[in-house]
Amino acid sequence: MTAWFQSTWMGPGFGWFVSTLLLILAIALPLMLAVAMIIYAERKIWAAIALRRGPNVVGPWGLLQSFADGLKVFLKETIIPSSANKGLFLLAPIITFTVALIVWAVIPFQAGMVLADINVGLLYVLAASSLGVYGVIIAGWASNSKYPFFSALRAAAQMVSYEVSIGFVLISVVLYAGSFNLSAIVMAQKGNIGFGWLNGFGFNPLLFPMWVVFFISSMAETFRTPFDLVEAESELVAGHQTEYSSMAFALFWLGEYANTILMCALNALIFWGGWLPPINWAPLYWIPGIVWLFLKMSLVFFMFGWVKATVPRYRYDQLMRLGWKIFLPLSLIFVVLVSGWLMFTRFGVTA
Repeated sequence: MTAWFQSTWMGPGFGWFVSTLLLILAIALPLMLAVAMIIYAERKIWAAIALRRGPNVVGPWGLLQSFADGLKVFLKETIIPSSANKGLFLLAPIITFTVALIVWAVIPFQAGMVLADINVGLLYVLAASSLGVYGVIIAGWASNSKYPFFSALRAAAQMVSYEVSIGFVLISVVLYAGSFNLSAIVMAQKGNIGFGWLNGFGFNPLLFPMWVVFFISSMAETFRTPFDLVEAESELVAGHQTEYSSMAFALFWLGEYANTILMCALNALIFWGGWLPPINWAPLYWIPGIVWLFLKMSLVFFMFGWVKATVPRYRYDQLMRLGWKIFLPLSLIFVVLVSGWLMFTRFGVTA
C-alpha cells in the first residue's frame, strides 16, 4: 500500500506519511472498539461465574453498555485538585494511554500484516511497555495526595519486579527462536514439537513452565486480580488515579485494558503460535491467520477474567515474594536449562 501511495501525485515523502497514518488508524480504531468490547465481555464472564446476568439493558444483549459508560464519563466535569501540579496531573493519563498504543506498532496480526516489522520487535515491546511506569508515578506524585502517591510507589515496584521475570522468560523464547523479530518467533513455532504436528512453544515441555510464569506475570504487569494491589480498597481507595475524573480517568482505564489485550496477544504470539493453527495440518491453514490469533487471544482473556472472578487478592508482601523469590530464580534456572539443551542438540548446526 505504501508503494502505491508513493507512486501517486503525493510523491515518496507525503505518500509514505499518508499510508503510514492510514495503517496506524487501521490498528488504533479497532483497538479502541476492542477495548470497549472486552470490558463488556469481562463483565459477562464475571456475571456467568457468579450466576448473574451482567449487562443486558443498553442495546441488544447489553452490547452498548460500554459505550454508554464512555459517554457518561465524557460528560462529567474534569476536576483538578487545587494543590495538584496541573501540567503533570494532565500529562500522566496521556502518557499511560499513548504508551499502551505505541506498542502495537510491532504486533503482527498474520504473515506480513504488521505496521513495523523490525528485527528487534520484542525489545521494542519491552522498552515501550516499560515506559508505562512513568504515567503511574507522575499521576501519584502530581495529585499531591498521600494515598495516590503510596499506590504509585506500589505500582512502580510491582511493574519493575515482574518485568525482570518476564525478561528472563523471553530470553528462553529468543534462544529457541533465534530472533527478536515477532514474526520470526511465530514462524519458529511451526511444527515445533509432537513430531511436527503441533505449532507453539507452549507445547514444548521446556517452555511450558515459562508460559505459566509469563501468564501470571502478565496479570501482575497489568494490575489484574489477584495482583491489583494498586487499588486495594481497604488501604488506597482507587490507587494512583483516585483524584482523577472524567476523560482523564477514562484514559487510565483505556490504557489498562489496551495493555491487557496486548498481553493476550503476546501470550498467543510468543507461546501459542500466533496466527498459526494449533495443529500443523494443511486444511487448518485455509482459515485466515488473524482468526486463529483472535481466538487464542480470546481464550487467554477468558482465563484472565476467570482468575479475576475466582482468586482472592494477594497481600503486598506475598506479591513481591512471588516475583523475586520464586519467578526470578525459576526463570533463571530455565534460561540455563534451555540454553544447555540447545547447545546439546544444535551444536555444530549452522543457521
